[in-house]
Parts: sequence; structure tokens; C-alpha cells
Amino acid sequence: MANAMTISRAAERAGVGVETIRFYERRGLIEQPLRPRSGGYRFYDDTVVERIRFIRQAQELGFALREITELLSLRADPAADCGDVRVQAVAKREEVDRKMAQLQHIRAALDALIASCPGGGALRACTIIDAMAGRSGTRANRSEAAGPPPSGEPQSQQRKAKESRMKTAIFKIDGMHCDGCARTVQALISAEPGVQKATVAFKTREARVLFDPQAVSEDRLTATIRQAGYSVGGRS
Repeated sequence: MANAMTISRAAERAGVGVETIRFYERRGLIEQPLRPRSGGYRFYDDTVVERIRFIRQAQELGFALREITELLSLRADPAADCGDVRVQAVAKREEVDRKMAQLQHIRAALDALIASCPGGGALRACTIIDAMAGRSGTRANRSEAAGPPPSGEPQSQQRKAKESRMKTAIFKIDGMHCDGCARTVQALISAEPGVQKATVAFKTREARVLFDPQAVSEDRLTATIRQAGYSVGGRS
């Protein structure tokens, strides 16, 4: 065997660890050399090292092991066309674009949460924790900061008047890919003034919002969802 080398030497040449080579062997990405009949070490050659480098480079580009297996099959097929590889590269780029859009959604949600955070004080008053838990503490804290109700108007009457005008709206949301997207939308809606409770479900692609229409409009809530990169298919 030309340029025969031990597994440790092959790993060094390929720039990986020995366990990585053994993992690739278990996954069928590279073939494990036969052990010599006389015993001793298994020996690897330059073609194995080059194949390992190909796998590592494909991983760095974001390809999953299943996809790399397909690329290796194409690479070994004399009848394969470059267009077949291009199709996989385009599909991977689209996947990267989707992940980037999702990260932008998460960043927008974090921006909203950070902007609403008082920056100090007791943890029970933390608007970020409230939003992640789906609680309406943020609203309550804002109401307290506004001061007591005007003289002559009992607080209970003011609360009853507010409760009587509360409204529930259901928004159909398109573009969510996972429960994380739903939590992002819920955090953004919860940060809006006048929203008492927001529940967003990825499974049904719906947002159910209890809000004060004198403090925030349905159009404003729709705009908040769209600003995060999602679309609103309808509302009721």
C-alpha cells in the first residue's frame, strides 16, 4: 500500500482526531481498512486522508452527514453531473437563508425585551422573565409606574372599566418554523402596551391576544408580528 500510515498518522495528516476517523467509519463515510493477517495495526492511505478532508470541508459548509454521504456518492459516480451537486448546494444555501432569517427574528425579539427591561431592581419585576413566561407583569409594572388613580375614582371601578373594554383577537401567523419562533412572536406581542396576555402556538400557527383596544390596536399588533419577519394570514 502506497504511503501506508497508522490511524494516528492519518488523523494528523487530515487535521482531525483519531476518534473522528473512527466515527466516520461507524457512519460508513469512510471504509475501515482490513487488519493485516499477521496482526498489528490497520493502515490507511492518501485516498482516505483526502476523503476525510472532503468530509470536514463539507461539514464546515453546513452539510449534514446524510447530505455528505450523497455528495460522496455523486463524487464516486462517473456518470454524475455537476448540476446534481449544484442542486444540493442551492438547497443548502436556502436552508442557511432560513436559519439567518430565524436568527434575525430572535434578535428582534431580544431587542424588544432589552428595551422594555428596567435594567435593575428585584427579579420579580423583570420584564424579560415575564415575557418569556408569558406573564403580563410588564403591564402591571407600567401601570404602577403611572401612579395612583385620580382622586374621587375608586381603583376597583377603574379596574372594572378596564376589564369591560378588554378585547381578544386571534391572529393567523405564517412563517413560523418551530416553537422558538412562537416564543419570539409571543415575546414581541407581550411587550406591546395594552396587552394583558398573549399566547402563541406553533402547532396551530395562531396568536391569541387579550388587549386593551384603547391602548393598542389590532393593526399595531399585526404590524408588530410583520416587523419580526412573519406574515399575518388573517385575524378574528
